[in-house]
Amino acid sequence: MAAQQQERRQGAAVVVRGLVRQYGGRVVVDKLDLRIDAGEFVALLGESGCGKTTLLRALAGLDQIDAGHVDGPAQPAVVFQEHRLMPWMSLWRNVALGISDKTGLPLAQAALSEVGLAGREEDLPRNLSGGQASRVSLARALVREPRLMLLDEPFAALDALTRIKMHALVRELVARHRPGVLLVTHDVDEAIAIADRILVMRAGRIAASYHVGAQEAGTLRASLLQELGVHAAAAA
Repeated sequence: MAAQQQERRQGAAVVVRGLVRQYGGRVVVDKLDLRIDAGEFVALLGESGCGKTTLLRALAGLDQIDAGHVDGPAQPAVVFQEHRLMPWMSLWRNVALGISDKTGLPLAQAALSEVGLAGREEDLPRNLSGGQASRVSLARALVREPRLMLLDEPFAALDALTRIKMHALVRELVARHRPGVLLVTHDVDEAIAIADRILVMRAGRIAASYHVGAQEAGTLRASLLQELGVHAAAAA
């Protein structure tokens, strides 16, 4: 308990020790250790089936764990690939879901303004583009000033130009609000563009860790692709 309190004082958004998750006899997450600091943006790469989404769901409290310990917020903010907006509710009510109207409206207005949707509070989700819907999802995630934000491939369905704009926006929002962030993605270039640290997961464990900026971007990209079993010729 004393160690956990010390880590909170030092600014950890979440600390994971020895996490195990298995389905039947198959171990999906295997004695995994992880720490994400407040304001730190961590991207998680790995082949399909390596345990990335299972780890994210465990941190979100959406899946049980079989062993180990997660020291993090009880209700982290989660942004999924699908925006999951309620189609019959206005944008501000979607953003302030679960907050009283009196408190929720000004909070939602401020959050929507931050993501570039000021004046659209009473609009409905059906009138939004994919990028705008993603912006509303980010506003909803940040409106409660979360200590930890979990992103499950939130930009995968967007076109290339919109994704670049969303990368810039999410970096700006994280710098302003300072949550710890875990982004699950299959996109090496996306990870390099927005993360402070990139982890590669393999067979349920963190197999490699890279600090963005510690080496030239092209070298980092090649190292990550090699970790993921992609040959340089195939990547090119």
